[in-house]
Amino acid sequence: MAEADVLDWLRDRCAEFEFDVAGVFKRHGDHDWPFDAVGPEDLEAKLSAGGHLLPLPKEPAALANILEVAIVDHLLDAVVKDPAVQATRGSERGYPDLELSGTRFGDGFHALDVKVARRDDNPIRTRSRITLYTGNTYFKWPQLHWPGTFRPFARYASHLDLLVVYDFVPQVGSRAANLELIVQPAWRIASRQRSSTTREYIGAVDVVDDLRAGRGEFATPQAFYEYWRAFPFNISKQVQRQLDRLIRQQQDRIAELERERAERDGTSRA
Repeated sequence: MAEADVLDWLRDRCAEFEFDVAGVFKRHGDHDWPFDAVGPEDLEAKLSAGGHLLPLPKEPAALANILEVAIVDHLLDAVVKDPAVQATRGSERGYPDLELSGTRFGDGFHALDVKVARRDDNPIRTRSRITLYTGNTYFKWPQLHWPGTFRPFARYASHLDLLVVYDFVPQVGSRAANLELIVQPAWRIASRQRSSTTREYIGAVDVVDDLRAGRGEFATPQAFYEYWRAFPFNISKQVQRQLDRLIRQQQDRIAELERERAERDGTSRA
Protein backbone atom coordinates (compact mmCIF):
# COMPACT_ATOMS: atom_id res chain seq x y z
CA MET A 1 0.00 0.00 0.00
CA ALA A 2 2.88 2.37 0.64
CA GLU A 3 3.76 2.53 -3.07
CA ALA A 4 0.13 3.18 -3.96
CA ASP A 5 0.00 6.02 -1.42
CA VAL A 6 3.12 7.62 -2.91
CA LEU A 7 1.72 7.27 -6.43
CA ASP A 8 -1.55 8.91 -5.40
CA TRP A 9 0.23 11.78 -3.69
CA LEU A 10 2.55 12.38 -6.65
CA ARG A 11 -0.23 12.24 -9.22
CA ASP A 12 -2.25 14.76 -7.21
CA ARG A 13 0.74 17.11 -7.02
CA CYS A 14 1.42 16.71 -10.74
CA ALA A 15 -2.16 17.76 -11.49
CA GLU A 16 -1.38 21.05 -9.72
CA PHE A 17 1.84 21.73 -11.65
CA GLU A 18 2.13 24.58 -14.13
CA PHE A 19 5.33 25.23 -16.05
CA ASP A 20 5.50 29.00 -15.94
CA VAL A 21 9.12 29.63 -16.89
CA ALA A 22 8.79 32.04 -19.80
CA GLY A 23 12.45 32.62 -20.56
CA VAL A 24 15.81 33.79 -19.23
CA PHE A 25 16.00 37.25 -17.69
CA LYS A 26 18.51 39.70 -19.15
CA ARG A 27 19.24 42.69 -16.87
CA HIS A 28 19.79 45.36 -19.51
CA GLY A 29 16.99 46.22 -21.89
CA ASP A 30 15.80 48.92 -24.30
CA HIS A 31 13.01 51.02 -22.76
CA ASP A 32 12.35 53.91 -20.42
CA TRP A 33 12.30 53.52 -16.67
CA PRO A 34 10.15 52.99 -14.71
CA PHE A 35 7.49 50.94 -16.41
CA ASP A 36 4.36 49.37 -14.97
CA ALA A 37 2.74 45.99 -15.46
CA VAL A 38 -0.82 45.07 -14.52
CA GLY A 39 -0.31 41.30 -14.33
CA PRO A 40 1.94 38.35 -15.22
CA GLU A 41 1.02 38.31 -18.91
CA ASP A 42 1.52 42.06 -19.24
CA LEU A 43 4.86 41.84 -17.44
CA GLU A 44 6.04 39.02 -19.72
CA ALA A 45 5.03 40.99 -22.83
CA LYS A 46 6.81 44.13 -21.66
CA LEU A 47 9.95 42.30 -20.60
CA SER A 48 10.06 40.56 -23.97
CA ALA A 49 9.44 43.79 -25.91
CA GLY A 50 12.09 45.56 -23.84
CA GLY A 51 14.76 42.97 -24.59
CA HIS A 52 14.86 41.52 -21.07
CA LEU A 53 13.42 38.09 -21.82
CA LEU A 54 15.50 35.60 -23.78
CA PRO A 55 14.09 32.21 -24.84
CA LEU A 56 15.07 29.02 -23.05
CA PRO A 57 17.72 26.88 -24.75
CA LYS A 58 16.74 24.62 -27.64
CA GLU A 59 19.30 21.98 -26.73
CA PRO A 60 17.29 18.99 -25.37
CA ALA A 61 19.47 18.20 -22.34
CA ALA A 62 19.55 21.83 -21.21
CA LEU A 63 15.79 22.24 -21.61
CA ALA A 64 15.20 18.93 -19.83
CA ASN A 65 17.29 20.11 -16.88
CA ILE A 66 15.15 23.24 -16.51
CA LEU A 67 11.95 21.18 -16.61
CA GLU A 68 13.32 18.70 -14.06
CA VAL A 69 14.32 21.47 -11.65
CA ALA A 70 10.90 23.11 -12.01
CA ILE A 71 8.96 19.94 -11.18
CA VAL A 72 11.22 19.00 -8.25
CA ASP A 73 10.88 22.55 -6.89
CA HIS A 74 7.10 22.18 -7.18
CA LEU A 75 7.14 18.91 -5.23
CA LEU A 76 9.40 20.34 -2.54
CA ASP A 77 7.06 23.32 -2.15
CA ALA A 78 4.19 20.85 -1.67
CA VAL A 79 6.17 18.95 0.97
CA VAL A 80 6.59 22.14 3.02
CA LYS A 81 2.78 22.31 3.27
CA ASP A 82 2.40 18.64 4.27
CA PRO A 83 3.98 17.68 7.63
CA ALA A 84 3.29 14.00 6.93
CA VAL A 85 5.75 13.97 4.00
CA GLN A 86 9.52 14.45 3.97
CA ALA A 87 11.67 14.86 0.87
CA THR A 88 15.33 15.34 0.01
CA ARG A 89 16.62 16.49 -3.36
CA GLY A 90 19.26 14.32 -4.95
CA SER A 91 22.46 15.41 -6.64
CA GLU A 92 22.51 16.41 -10.30
CA ARG A 93 24.01 13.13 -11.56
CA GLY A 94 22.96 10.90 -8.68
CA TYR A 95 20.04 8.60 -7.95
CA PRO A 96 17.27 9.38 -7.18
CA ASP A 97 16.26 12.96 -8.05
CA LEU A 98 14.02 13.03 -4.98
CA GLU A 99 13.81 10.77 -1.94
CA LEU A 100 10.39 10.64 -0.29
CA SER A 101 9.38 9.36 3.13
CA GLY A 102 7.05 10.25 5.98
CA THR A 103 4.08 8.97 7.96
CA ARG A 104 1.74 9.48 4.99
CA PHE A 105 3.56 6.63 3.24
CA GLY A 106 4.26 4.36 6.19
CA ASP A 107 7.77 3.13 6.91
CA GLY A 108 10.64 3.25 4.46
CA PHE A 109 12.00 5.45 1.71
CA HIS A 110 10.79 5.87 -1.86
CA ALA A 111 12.98 6.83 -4.81
CA LEU A 112 11.61 9.22 -7.43
CA ASP A 113 13.44 9.95 -10.66
CA VAL A 114 12.24 12.76 -12.94
CA LYS A 115 12.61 12.13 -16.69
CA VAL A 116 11.88 14.52 -19.54
CA ALA A 117 11.01 13.35 -23.05
CA ARG A 118 10.15 15.27 -26.20
CA ARG A 119 7.33 13.93 -28.35
CA ASP A 120 8.47 12.76 -31.74
CA ASP A 121 7.26 14.30 -35.02
CA ASN A 122 4.91 11.33 -34.89
CA PRO A 123 3.47 12.27 -31.48
CA ILE A 124 2.45 8.77 -30.46
CA ARG A 125 6.11 8.17 -29.51
CA THR A 126 8.84 9.91 -27.57
CA ARG A 127 11.71 11.14 -29.69
CA SER A 128 14.11 8.85 -27.85
CA ARG A 129 13.80 6.21 -25.16
CA ILE A 130 13.70 7.49 -21.60
CA THR A 131 16.52 6.22 -19.41
CA LEU A 132 15.28 4.41 -16.30
CA TYR A 133 18.54 3.39 -14.62
CA THR A 134 22.29 3.18 -15.06
CA GLY A 135 22.57 -0.57 -15.41
CA ASN A 136 26.19 -1.29 -14.48
CA THR A 137 26.45 0.35 -11.03
CA TYR A 138 23.82 0.81 -8.29
CA PHE A 139 21.19 -1.18 -10.23
CA LYS A 140 23.36 -4.25 -10.85
CA TRP A 141 24.75 -4.32 -7.29
CA PRO A 142 21.78 -3.05 -5.26
CA GLN A 143 23.16 -3.97 -1.83
CA LEU A 144 26.13 -1.61 -2.15
CA HIS A 145 26.03 2.10 -1.31
CA TRP A 146 27.28 3.70 -4.52
CA PRO A 147 28.57 7.29 -4.76
CA GLY A 148 25.82 9.77 -5.65
CA THR A 149 23.09 7.75 -3.91
CA PHE A 150 21.45 8.31 -0.52
CA ARG A 151 21.43 4.60 0.31
CA PRO A 152 21.71 1.22 -1.44
CA PHE A 153 19.14 0.67 -4.19
CA ALA A 154 17.70 -2.37 -2.40
CA ARG A 155 16.73 -0.35 0.66
CA TYR A 156 14.01 1.60 -1.14
CA ALA A 157 10.43 0.49 -0.67
CA SER A 158 9.64 1.59 -4.23
CA HIS A 159 11.28 3.05 -7.32
CA LEU A 160 9.07 5.50 -9.23
CA ASP A 161 9.48 7.63 -12.34
CA LEU A 162 7.85 10.98 -13.02
CA LEU A 163 7.84 11.53 -16.78
CA VAL A 164 7.47 14.97 -18.33
CA VAL A 165 6.42 14.56 -21.98
CA TYR A 166 6.29 17.75 -24.07
CA ASP A 167 6.05 19.19 -27.57
CA PHE A 168 9.04 21.21 -28.73
CA VAL A 169 7.82 24.60 -30.01
CA PRO A 170 10.81 26.75 -31.04
CA GLN A 171 8.67 29.85 -31.59
CA VAL A 172 7.79 30.28 -27.89
CA GLY A 173 10.17 31.40 -25.17
CA SER A 174 9.56 28.36 -22.98
CA ARG A 175 10.26 26.03 -25.98
CA ALA A 176 7.90 23.47 -24.41
CA ALA A 177 4.13 23.10 -24.81
CA ASN A 178 1.43 20.52 -24.08
CA LEU A 179 3.22 19.16 -21.04
CA GLU A 180 1.95 15.83 -19.74
CA LEU A 181 3.12 14.45 -16.41
CA ILE A 182 3.03 10.67 -15.94
CA VAL A 183 3.94 8.81 -12.75
CA GLN A 184 4.63 5.07 -12.86
CA PRO A 185 6.71 2.43 -11.06
CA ALA A 186 9.87 2.17 -13.14
CA TRP A 187 9.52 -1.56 -13.92
CA ARG A 188 6.04 -1.01 -15.38
CA ILE A 189 7.36 1.16 -18.23
CA ALA A 190 10.58 -0.73 -18.87
CA SER A 191 11.56 -2.14 -22.24
CA ARG A 192 14.11 -4.79 -23.18
CA GLN A 193 16.15 -2.15 -25.01
CA ARG A 194 18.89 0.14 -23.81
CA SER A 195 18.23 3.85 -24.18
CA SER A 196 21.70 4.40 -25.65
CA THR A 197 23.93 2.35 -27.90
CA THR A 198 27.05 3.73 -26.23
CA ARG A 199 26.08 3.92 -22.54
CA GLU A 200 24.93 1.34 -20.03
CA TYR A 201 21.39 2.67 -19.65
CA ILE A 202 18.13 0.76 -19.23
CA GLY A 203 15.45 2.13 -21.55
CA ALA A 204 11.71 2.63 -21.23
CA VAL A 205 9.08 1.85 -23.85
CA ASP A 206 8.65 4.75 -26.26
CA VAL A 207 4.92 4.72 -27.07
CA VAL A 208 3.24 7.46 -25.05
CA ASP A 209 0.03 5.47 -24.54
CA ASP A 210 2.10 2.64 -23.04
CA LEU A 211 3.81 5.06 -20.69
CA ARG A 212 0.44 6.43 -19.58
CA ALA A 213 -0.96 2.94 -18.98
CA GLY A 214 2.17 1.52 -17.35
CA ARG A 215 2.30 -1.04 -20.14
CA GLY A 216 5.95 -2.01 -20.44
CA GLU A 217 7.52 -5.23 -21.70
CA PHE A 218 7.62 -7.11 -18.38
CA ALA A 219 4.72 -8.82 -16.62
CA THR A 220 6.20 -8.65 -13.12
CA PRO A 221 8.93 -6.78 -11.23
CA GLN A 222 10.77 -10.09 -10.82
CA ALA A 223 10.92 -10.61 -14.59
CA PHE A 224 12.24 -7.08 -15.06
CA TYR A 225 15.00 -7.42 -12.46
CA GLU A 226 16.02 -10.89 -13.61
CA TYR A 227 16.36 -9.75 -17.23
CA TRP A 228 18.31 -6.55 -16.61
CA ARG A 229 20.52 -7.81 -13.78
CA ALA A 230 21.65 -10.63 -16.07
CA PHE A 231 22.29 -8.23 -18.97
CA PRO A 232 25.98 -8.13 -20.02
CA PHE A 233 26.66 -4.46 -19.35
CA ASN A 234 30.17 -3.19 -19.96
CA ILE A 235 32.16 -2.41 -16.81
CA SER A 236 34.67 0.40 -17.27
CA LYS A 237 37.91 0.52 -15.30
CA GLN A 238 36.52 3.38 -13.22
CA VAL A 239 33.35 1.47 -12.34
CA GLN A 240 35.40 -1.65 -11.56
CA ARG A 241 37.59 0.35 -9.16
CA GLN A 242 34.48 1.73 -7.44
CA LEU A 243 32.99 -1.76 -7.22
CA ASP A 244 36.17 -3.24 -5.73
CA ARG A 245 36.33 -0.46 -3.13
CA LEU A 246 32.67 -0.88 -2.14
CA ILE A 247 33.04 -4.66 -1.79
CA ARG A 248 36.12 -4.18 0.43
CA GLN A 249 34.19 -1.71 2.58
CA GLN A 250 31.32 -4.16 2.89
CA GLN A 251 33.65 -7.01 3.82
CA ASP A 252 35.41 -4.82 6.40
CA ARG A 253 32.04 -3.90 7.92
CA ILE A 254 30.96 -7.55 8.10
CA ALA A 255 34.25 -8.45 9.80
CA GLU A 256 33.80 -5.61 12.28
CA LEU A 257 30.26 -6.74 13.14
CA GLU A 258 31.48 -10.31 13.63
CA ARG A 259 34.22 -9.10 16.01
CA GLU A 260 31.69 -7.06 17.97
CA ARG A 261 29.37 -10.07 18.23
CA ALA A 262 32.21 -12.32 19.33
CA GLU A 263 33.18 -9.80 22.03
CA ARG A 264 29.57 -9.60 23.28
CA ASP A 265 29.30 -13.41 23.35
CA GLY A 266 32.57 -13.64 25.29
CA THR A 267 31.44 -11.02 27.78
CA SER A 268 28.07 -12.72 28.34
CA ARG A 269 29.72 -16.12 28.96
CA ALA A 270 32.15 -14.56 31.43
